[in-house]
Amino acid sequence: MKTLLVTGYRAHELGIYDNKHPGIPYIKKALANRMLPLLEEGLEWIITPGQYGVDLWACETALELKGSYPALKLGIITAHAAPEERWKEERQDEFRRIAAAADYYGAVSNRPYEGSWQFQARDELLMRKSDGLLLVYDADAAEGSPKYIKEKAVKLQEETGYTLLTISMDDIQSMADEENQSSYD
Repeated sequence: MKTLLVTGYRAHELGIYDNKHPGIPYIKKALANRMLPLLEEGLEWIITPGQYGVDLWACETALELKGSYPALKLGIITAHAAPEERWKEERQDEFRRIAAAADYYGAVSNRPYEGSWQFQARDELLMRKSDGLLLVYDADAAEGSPKYIKEKAVKLQEETGYTLLTISMDDIQSMADEENQSSYD
């Protein structure tokens, strides 16, 4: 696998409303744990849609991994121009900092938000440009926005062998439990 698409829940879908939430480091650690074996096997690019939540945490994780894997490249491909302009100022700053550090940043449509077609076009492009999807998604929990890209990935997997990797809420909780347990030992 040369290019991995990483996405998942938006922050608000996880009940996360600021960068100090204690769950974010565990999500990032779970992402890193799934990315590391792929990097060892030759992963070259991590691409995301750049939404606030798992997408940006995956970007931060990729940027951190570049320290050990300097050949790794990060791409952010948004659905429309300036997706962050309606976000709170702190989130705008975070997005712009991450986008500036990415190896590639672009939008499927250079126009402002016009409709859901922009998101559909973005997802189709991201899947066409990637060899697999790493999705933070839990079918047993609230479905949320990742449901749609998962459906597309499953269909593509059946048709072409596209790789679909998932991280569930249980995976993240297990990681948090293990880390908390080891701090007590």
